[in-house]
Amino acid sequence: MLGSSHGKTETGEGGKKREAMHPMLLMMIVVLICAFFTYIIPAGQYERALSEETGEELIIPDSFGYIERTPVSILSFLMSLTLGLQEAADIIFFLIIIGGMFAIVNGTGALNVGIANILKRLKGREIFMIPILMICFGCGSAFCGNFEEFLIFVPLILACCITVGYDSLTAVGIIFIAATAGYAGSITNAFTEGTAQEIAGIPRFSGMGLRVVLFIALEFVSIGYVMWIAHMVKANPKFSGAYKYDEEYNKGKKIKLDNVAKLSRRQLYVLIVFIAGMAFAVFSMIKWQYYVDELSAIFFAVGILAGIVGGLKPAEICEYFVKGCRDMILPCLMIGLANATKVILNDANVMDSILHSLSGLLQKFPNSLMPVGMFIFHELFNVIVPSGSAQAVITMPLMTVLADKADMTRQTAVLAYQLGDAFTNILAPTGGEILAALAICRVPFGKWVRYLLPLFIIWWLLAFVVLLYAGSSGFGPI
Repeated sequence: MLGSSHGKTETGEGGKKREAMHPMLLMMIVVLICAFFTYIIPAGQYERALSEETGEELIIPDSFGYIERTPVSILSFLMSLTLGLQEAADIIFFLIIIGGMFAIVNGTGALNVGIANILKRLKGREIFMIPILMICFGCGSAFCGNFEEFLIFVPLILACCITVGYDSLTAVGIIFIAATAGYAGSITNAFTEGTAQEIAGIPRFSGMGLRVVLFIALEFVSIGYVMWIAHMVKANPKFSGAYKYDEEYNKGKKIKLDNVAKLSRRQLYVLIVFIAGMAFAVFSMIKWQYYVDELSAIFFAVGILAGIVGGLKPAEICEYFVKGCRDMILPCLMIGLANATKVILNDANVMDSILHSLSGLLQKFPNSLMPVGMFIFHELFNVIVPSGSAQAVITMPLMTVLADKADMTRQTAVLAYQLGDAFTNILAPTGGEILAALAICRVPFGKWVRYLLPLFIIWWLLAFVVLLYAGSSGFGPI
C-alpha cells in the first residue's frame, strides 16, 4: 500500500530514475542488521524478581552477567517475522477489523457524503481543522495513553486533507505528531507514566503541574509546525514531499465538493451508528480502560450495524469487509516486522547487554546533566523497545538507582523516561504504528523522516530545557 511500492520511481540527480525502497525491504534490512549484531554484541542477562506492586518481573540492577553467546540462526531469523506477528497479534487483528469496518461504512456512501458537506461548510477556513483535531488526539494520548488506536482515523483524516488541498504527510502529522506530543507530555497515562511511577515508588500521577505545562508547550509547537507545512503545501502542492505519491495513489480519495448531495435517511443512520460507536469507544477507554480487544469488538459491531442500516445485503457486507481487511495486509506485516527486531534481540540474549552498556555510558554524565542523559538513553532504547510499558518495566529499576546516586529526584527520572519513550516512536523505522499509518497513506518512510526532522529537533531542545529545570529545581515529590 505504501507509495514506494510496486515500481514507484523518483527522479534523481542528472534526471535518472531510481526506484524508491519498498517498506518491507526497509524493515527486512533493519531485522537483518539486528540479526547481524547478535554475532557482535556479547550475550548477557540481568536477574529478575517479581514485583508485588506491579506484578511484573523487574531486573535486579547490580545482577548483570555475561553468558555464552547465542546468536540467531538462519531458521530463527526466518521465524522472526512469524513470531513478531504473533507478538503483535492484538494490534494486527485490531487493524484488520478497522479496515473491514471502514470498508463497510464507505460502501454505504455515508462517509463521503457526510464529510463533503462538512468540508463544504469549512471552505476558506480549512486550516482550523488542524488545531481542533490535534488537540483532540493530543488529549487522548496525554490523558488516556491512546496511540495505536488512532490508526482507525487515518483513512478519514487522509480523505479530508486531500480534499482541502493538503497532503498525506499532513494527515499523518495531524494524528501522530499530536499523539506523540501527548505521550511526551503525559498527564494521566497509566500505561507509561503510571507504570514508571509505581516502579520508582512515587505516587501515581504526581508532579502533574509541570507535565501540564510541558504538554501545552509540546502541543503548541507541534500544531504550529503542522499548520505551517500544510499552508505551504496548499499554496504550492509540489512543496510536499509526498506530492508524487499523492498524485498516483491518493488523488482518488479526494471528495468532490461540487454539487454535494444531501444525506439520505439511510446514510444519516449510518453516520449516527459510526459516530455513536466512536463516542462509545472513547468513553469505554476512559471509563473501563478498554484496549484493542474490546475496541475491536466495538468496531466490528459498528461495521455490521452500519451495513444493515445502510441497506447493504449480507453478501455485500461480507465482500466489503474482506476488501477492507485485504487493504490492511501491508500495515499489519510492517508491524510484525517491527516486532521481529525485538524478538531477535531477546532470543539472542543481547537485549540486557544493550541495556547494561547504555546504562554504563549514562553513569559518565555529570550529575547536573543526568536528566538529559537519561532522556537520550531512553530515546535510544526506545528504538529497540517501542512499547512504553515494556520499556518502563525494563529500565526504571536501573534509572531509580542511578537517580538516587546522582542526588536527583525519582520524579525527574520518570519525566526523562516519559519524554524519551515518546519521540522516536514516530521517527525510528521500528515504530510499527507510524509505518502502518504511512502504509495506509502510501508514503515512503524516508519522506516522513524529512517532514518530521525539524520538529523533532525542536522537541529535543524543549525536552532539554524542561529536564534541566526539573533537575535543578528538585522536581518532586521524591
